[in-house]
Amino acid sequence: MSSWYERRVLPYLLDIACGIKPVRLQRQSLIPLAYGQVLEIGIGTGLNLEHYDRSRVERIVGLDPSLDMHRLARSRAQRAGLDVELVDLSAERIPFENRSFDTVVVTYSLCTIPDPAAALKEMHRVLKPEGQLLFCEHGQAPDEAVRVWQDRMTPLWSQVVGGCHLNREIGKLIHDAKFEMIEFKTFYLTGLRPLTYHYWGVARALA
Repeated sequence: MSSWYERRVLPYLLDIACGIKPVRLQRQSLIPLAYGQVLEIGIGTGLNLEHYDRSRVERIVGLDPSLDMHRLARSRAQRAGLDVELVDLSAERIPFENRSFDTVVVTYSLCTIPDPAAALKEMHRVLKPEGQLLFCEHGQAPDEAVRVWQDRMTPLWSQVVGGCHLNREIGKLIHDAKFEMIEFKTFYLTGLRPLTYHYWGVARALA
């Protein structure tokens, strides 16, 4: 994909795709649970920002390697009345001290991060012992027929949609990074099944 596509088309394509009503409803149910010092991984165009409960949040840091997304995120932060610190880095090396955050939020990003296992280990590292990981992601489906199509579609899909993988097993990735599930749901949203299998939950970092 050309740099022109990544600058001029991809941010708006992702903004539309990740802002459809079924996805927005998942954000609405998850993001208000955030509290204290918050790190949002893959903040993108800032679609989560309107859903934070400002009475519960002290600080929000948004991590994303795409500067082209940040302009839209800044605009949404202003509209939401939030002061958000934006950092243009990927999550494999989070530039903060151990046990810095009460909440880490990751939505629709583990599909795209080049090394999601390394990123989750970093999220574990920066969470306080009593902190929480809030996640909502699409990924590998339990149905074999759907998984076949996810595997077939992912190479081309990844090129068109900024590195997104349809076939990552999100629950296993989180478990392997030594998180304990406090609440965990899996389900299909409406739409094409290879695109819509979801993992939603709250987890805490094990010692």
